[in-house]
Amino acid sequence: MERVIVVGGGLAGVRAVEALRAKGFGGRLTLVGAEPHRPYDRPPLSKAVLAGERDDTTVDASWDTLDCELLLGHRATGLRVQDRVLETTAGELPYDGLVIATGAETVRLPGPGRQHVIRTIDDALELRSLLVPGARVVIVGAGWIGAEAATTAAKLGCEVTVLEAAPAPLAVALGPELGALTVPWYAEAGVSLRCGVKVSSIEEGGVALVDGEFLPADAVVVGIGVRPSLDWVSGLETANGVVVDASLRTSRPEIVAVGDCAAWWSHRYGRRLRVEHWDAALNAPEVAAATLLGQEAVYDDPPYFWSEQFGRMVQYAGYHQEAERMVFRGDPENDRSWAVFWLTGDLLQAVLTVASPRDFMQSRRLLAAGAPVDAERLTDPSVPVRNAVLAVS
Repeated sequence: MERVIVVGGGLAGVRAVEALRAKGFGGRLTLVGAEPHRPYDRPPLSKAVLAGERDDTTVDASWDTLDCELLLGHRATGLRVQDRVLETTAGELPYDGLVIATGAETVRLPGPGRQHVIRTIDDALELRSLLVPGARVVIVGAGWIGAEAATTAAKLGCEVTVLEAAPAPLAVALGPELGALTVPWYAEAGVSLRCGVKVSSIEEGGVALVDGEFLPADAVVVGIGVRPSLDWVSGLETANGVVVDASLRTSRPEIVAVGDCAAWWSHRYGRRLRVEHWDAALNAPEVAAATLLGQEAVYDDPPYFWSEQFGRMVQYAGYHQEAERMVFRGDPENDRSWAVFWLTGDLLQAVLTVASPRDFMQSRRLLAAGAPVDAERLTDPSVPVRNAVLAVS
């Protein structure tokens, strides 16, 4: 290959560039990014950036050494796979290899009112200017981003109300039983949480609910999810993301996909996954680069993410949706630190920990190893998680 184009200026994009060079690609390399900024990390946007602790989260990359052409402030507009041409706002770009890493875009609500999202550095900086003491802030969605935004806004002295359509926070991600355990966190932080509430539209000056109620607001934040940013893609199979195999290869051998926009096949879980988290954007490009260069590689890491909310570090790894049962380590209603394990037989499928980093790190190693565990020892806080492995005769 003489020219490889990486489409997407986020973390997955820059890591793909680095991996291609590290694996010996010496041809022409171009990165196309829709934002005018150099690639940056997104997790701090709803935390340190929104809180005013940081203004810049640029990824540390040696662009001169990488010898990569940067087309920033330009977006992909079309793809002609037969001709191997990427259409962009900078013109048509022929390629021999293509890395799709365009990530995801936020879902918005109907209505003419201003609604803020936290997806880009510009989004976070704009919202930050409104989070002043006494400001009325309404956050739609009690998921990971909503909880983090509520945490920061409350710390800055705002009057915060969080609206959630589901019966509990995080109900979609973790289920209503676990989500309900986080309800007291909102009250502790002085945040008003209203579950089972549906929004009709975002209007000027506030939020209109389906039942006719109107909530006045100085700032409305919408955090109800994202969708893959693939409106420019044609000629490839898509199904909740670009469909790729375990090597992150599309139906075209010269095209791979990584990050939030890739729906990859997991041998570990026997299903296709699309993971919207930093860890996948960091590690999957290594496999994508190898695949593009004709090397054998498979990406099958257990999904991992974390969230900082209401003074607690929440960490999750694995895939729990098809696990047989769920067990607790510690008492969530009385202990500040606790954990949840999802098991199928004696195999650990997923783990969630709250303010328990040691338990999480040991659990994550067990997940990666696929080691059988003793559930009774696993749920005993006096026994280190690493000591819950079953002896194999």
